[in-house]
Amino acid sequence: MTIAAGSTIPAATLRTLTGDGPKPITTEEIFRGRKVVLFVVPGAFTPGCSKAHLPGYVVNADAIKAKGVDTIACLAVNDAFVMGAWGQAQNANELLLLADGNGEFAAAAGLAVDFSDYGMGSRAKRCAMIVDDGVISHLAIEPAGEISVSSAESILEHL
Repeated sequence: MTIAAGSTIPAATLRTLTGDGPKPITTEEIFRGRKVVLFVVPGAFTPGCSKAHLPGYVVNADAIKAKGVDTIACLAVNDAFVMGAWGQAQNANELLLLADGNGEFAAAAGLAVDFSDYGMGSRAKRCAMIVDDGVISHLAIEPAGEISVSSAESILEHL
């Protein structure tokens, strides 16, 4: 079943790249007691994600945080090294880049999608959400091939 507004974020352990290498971080650590904007992309370094989706959050990070958001996080079914390199290449210093390497969060959230026809295996649907203390208050899942309702500009309108 796919998560929805009012759902609690599924429990999962993700990874983020630090100076000491990949570090596990739980969804509880990320979301408990905090207001978080989480946007999910099908893959780091892919054209739509690199040219349209992530850059909007980089450019609008200050405006989003000015609306009371503690953390802006980006999640993809990639490993922590790829996410770290992508964040560095995109100057995404204000964002928390999360690796869901095995797609466990994507599956638990009902966001898994099969991109095997493109040689990418199981990935996550493109979406964005506003999460207040672990509970989703707004969720926008994109129709295939689009970047509109999950854009930074759209999320800003819902904050």
